[in-house]
Amino acid sequence: MTEPISPSTHKSAEPRRPDNATTPSGRTGPAQLSSPRGKTTIADGVVEKIAGMAAREVPGIYALGGGLARTFGAMRDKVPGGGSNFSRGVKVEVGERQTAIDLDVVVEYGGSIPTIAADVRDNVTSALEQMTGLEVVEINISVNDVHLPDDTTEDTEDRVH
Repeated sequence: MTEPISPSTHKSAEPRRPDNATTPSGRTGPAQLSSPRGKTTIADGVVEKIAGMAAREVPGIYALGGGLARTFGAMRDKVPGGGSNFSRGVKVEVGERQTAIDLDVVVEYGGSIPTIAADVRDNVTSALEQMTGLEVVEINISVNDVHLPDDTTEDTEDRVH
C-alpha cells in the first residue's frame, strides 16, 4: 500500500501525487470515502467540475484551457445540446483521500499573476475540501495566455465572469 504524501516531507523533483493514484498518464479512478455506515465514491469528473468552477470564480481569470481546447469548446457551446464543459483546462488525479489538480488558465491583462494563482489555489482548495472532503495536496497552474482588452480573436461568450 502506498503511504499518503506529506507536503512537508516531499522532496522529490517529481510532482506530488495523491495517495493510491496511478501514474500521470493513467486513469486514477473515483475517490472513495469510507465510514462505518458505508462508502461514498466521488468520480474524477466531479472533482474536475468543482475545480473548474472554483477557478473561474477568481477575479483575473479570463478562461480555462489552452487555445485549441478553448476554440473547440466555443464551437461545442454553440451546438444545440453541446452544453458548457466546466472541466475544460482541468486535469485531476484522485486517490482515496487526496487529490492533485493541474489547471491551464488565461489571465486578464494587468493582474498580478502570482496573486491570481494564489487566489485560484485558495479558492479551489477550499471548494474541493469543503464539497468532497478530499485533501488537496497540489495545484499546478499553467498560464497559457494573457487576454488583452482589445483582443478580438476570442469569442466574447468564452469570457469567464
